[in-house]
Amino acid sequence: MSWLLNLYETYNANTGYVGEIAKNAYDREYTLLPISHTTQNAHIEVNITEDGNFHSADVIDKEDASTLIPCTDESASRAGSKVAPYPLHDKLSYVAGDFVAYGGKIKQEEPFQKYISKLKNWAESPYSHKKVKSIYNYLRKKHFIKDLVAHKVLYLNEDSKLIEKWDKKYESLHGGKPQIFSVVNGGQESAFIRFNVYSSDKLLEKVWKDKEMFQSFINYYNGSLHKSDLCFVTGKVMPSTDRHANKIRHAADKAKLISANDSSGFTFRGRFQKGEDVAAISYDVSQKAHNALKWLINRQGKMVDQRVFLVWANDGTELAEPTAGTVDLRLLKKVAMVDEKKSYTSQVFAKEVAKAIDGYKNDLTTESDVNILILDSATTGRLAVLYYRNMNKKLYLDRLANWHATCVWQHCYRKDEDKKNILFHGAPSTKDIAFAAYGSKVNEKVVKGLMERILPCIVDGRKIPRDIVTSAFYRASNPVSMEPWEWEKTFSITCALINKTLNEKGEGYNVPLDKENTDRDYLFGRLLAIADVLERRALGKETTRATNAIRYMNSFSKHPQRTWKTIQDSLQPYQARLGTSAIDLTKLIDEVASKFKLEDFNNRPLSGKYLLGLYSQRNDLYQKKGTNKESSNEKGDI
Repeated sequence: MSWLLNLYETYNANTGYVGEIAKNAYDREYTLLPISHTTQNAHIEVNITEDGNFHSADVIDKEDASTLIPCTDESASRAGSKVAPYPLHDKLSYVAGDFVAYGGKIKQEEPFQKYISKLKNWAESPYSHKKVKSIYNYLRKKHFIKDLVAHKVLYLNEDSKLIEKWDKKYESLHGGKPQIFSVVNGGQESAFIRFNVYSSDKLLEKVWKDKEMFQSFINYYNGSLHKSDLCFVTGKVMPSTDRHANKIRHAADKAKLISANDSSGFTFRGRFQKGEDVAAISYDVSQKAHNALKWLINRQGKMVDQRVFLVWANDGTELAEPTAGTVDLRLLKKVAMVDEKKSYTSQVFAKEVAKAIDGYKNDLTTESDVNILILDSATTGRLAVLYYRNMNKKLYLDRLANWHATCVWQHCYRKDEDKKNILFHGAPSTKDIAFAAYGSKVNEKVVKGLMERILPCIVDGRKIPRDIVTSAFYRASNPVSMEPWEWEKTFSITCALINKTLNEKGEGYNVPLDKENTDRDYLFGRLLAIADVLERRALGKETTRATNAIRYMNSFSKHPQRTWKTIQDSLQPYQARLGTSAIDLTKLIDEVASKFKLEDFNNRPLSGKYLLGLYSQRNDLYQKKGTNKESSNEKGDI
């Protein structure tokens, strides 16, 4: 229940955002919903005058369809043929008193009668609002569809009944296909209506944005809640509910986090007879916690194949996101970007990361903790908490800083505004780790599973699962199976993962070449890098085929001594082609080979350290080539 309590406290700490419309990174509007309210896509907007008469109506564009509407427990969970009206805005079959007269079909009791009686109770209650009274006074006249037809918003067939489904035969009758048939999924009877009150002498707030209207219904509905029980979340006796919100991840989401519908089949019955025997939750807590969760998901959640990854602080302060890469974190972007002629050591970079993370520690005096939540659904109706962690903010930020300082390498797979690759230093995002381990075309179900497994490694300090590192290692050792850009990305990310596992043992490596390192795997990696650069230099820029060093890389990782002889033999024509230009690289091969102990130059399979040696040696050679070009240009050489 602690996650519910923290969501409840988050809502209470951010009430200033209630009803305030904002846009997220995907340019979608969202808001912190008032309690007893939900969102619904409306199709028709009807304006009513203050004295309760019809003024105008329009079909709503899809971009403006999202509407904040009041709801009851019953209406929020209605499904199928169940008659449970929303208190104000609703479907045509509920709000139109002349629905049946125009061919509308109803299965049980007339929805309008139940709708208008509940609207009357609100309009005549002590908590009523003048806008509610205006809408009620109009709808009770029962000529709603008649007005919409006259205003050319709804359309009738030759029998003066609502057209159920558009057919081309109606085009001559109505002069083309009306807009209403482009916005509703079914027939006109499924159109959702939202109401507004119009004044000729003053500008009124839209009904679905009016905070006075929100509070009017909240006060009215709270007065109708009588069933009280001990709330398992707050420990107080409060009005309770056994119906809880859906639409948690998006407007079409039917999955619920809390549900105890076991009236048939008896799926869960045995230990308990009623849902309240398991846990009783107050209406206030349920509404606030679910609304806070919806708000947070829209505001800062990350969704992969409907699995939600969410991190938040109860006080609403900005937090660094654990699944993001170093370059994606706002305060770490400048740290991550490196000059192509400069390489960070792990110690220097760790200090820079710590300084940047300090920017998120601006308010450690508050009692606000960090909450990490993962949600997903196995069916369309049930949503589950897969992972929840509540931890001290300072501890969280320290763990995050440690991850970005240890799972670190130099990368070049991100692009700037001009779509050019940029060089950066840091940890890859968890999504990029998934692509490195399983390929860029991997199913999103695998991606979200890996992200869930990596998260405890970041926030709890656990070791990276061995199978993830191994899979990335095998893919990085087989470059011919990928496009060059994909291999380069996989290569650097794999180096970061291997470096992380070595850091856990206190053996972390740096990107700058370690010329004193005599580890056999590291030395074999250096030899492979030199062979690759030598052949690439001989081939020139015009040839894009893979070098022999790259082609034999998979075999080299399994049988390094035997494969190195093959690679070295294939280098001889390129050494002859380059002539004296290959002397420096030939000498370097001899220098590296001389560092081997005789017993280490064998066919034992290589570990991930060879990839680190390969990357560092290749990076060192390319940097020297760039420096030599600059020096020659200063002297006037080309």
